[in-house]
Amino acid sequence: MENVLESAFFQVVTLDDYLRCPCRASSLPYWKSQKSVVPDNMLIIRDDAFSKSEFMEYEDTPYFKLIHELKHLRRPVLGERFDLGSEGIDAFARHIHECYGGGVSTDELQEYTKHPVYDPNLWLAIIDSNTGSFVASGIAELDSAIGEGVLEWIQVSPDYRGMGLWSFLVRELLWRMKDVASFVTVSGMVNNKTDPLGLYLSCGFSKKVIWHVLTKR
Repeated sequence: MENVLESAFFQVVTLDDYLRCPCRASSLPYWKSQKSVVPDNMLIIRDDAFSKSEFMEYEDTPYFKLIHELKHLRRPVLGERFDLGSEGIDAFARHIHECYGGGVSTDELQEYTKHPVYDPNLWLAIIDSNTGSFVASGIAELDSAIGEGVLEWIQVSPDYRGMGLWSFLVRELLWRMKDVASFVTVSGMVNNKTDPLGLYLSCGFSKKVIWHVLTKR
C-alpha cells in the first residue's frame, strides 16, 4: 500500500512508467516532469490517494489529465467567415489575457519558443475575415524524443464562443501531430465554467485522471 500511495504523489517518473500510462504517471507532460520542482508549500496528489479530511490545511485545486491516441482523425474545416492567420507572440499573449483576464505574459510566451518542444506549426491564430480581429488561438508542443504532443493553450474570445472554433483548434492541432506524435495529452482545471473536460472528451480524449494541486493555506 505504501508504494501505491508513494507513486500517486508527484515525482520525477521514469520514461517507461510514463509511457505505460501518461495520465496516471504524472500530472505534467513528461518533459516538464523531468524539470519541475514542486514548491515546499505545495503537494500534487493523484485522486486515488487524496482524502479531503487529511489535507484540510491545504487549498485544493483539482485538475484533469487526458490522452488522445490519434486514431480515427478527420481534418476539420474552418468556417468561411474565418481564416488561419500569422500572429506574433504579443498578439497571442494579448488574446490569452482577453480570454482569461490574465494567464501568461509576452515574456513568458517568448520562453516557450526556447523550449525543445517548441514547434511554430502548432501555434494557431484564427482571424475573423470580416473584421480582421484575432478571435481564437491554440498553442501545442511536441516532444519528438518520446512522441508526446501536448495541448497548452486553447481559447476563444467571449463573443465568438459557440461557433465551433474551440473544436476546430483542438482537432486541427491533433491532425497536425498525427504523423509526428504517438499520443497527445492535455490538462485543465476541473472546476471551470467553460467545461473544458467535457469539450476535450467530445474531441476523442479519454482515460481521465484527476490530480489535486494542494497549496498550504
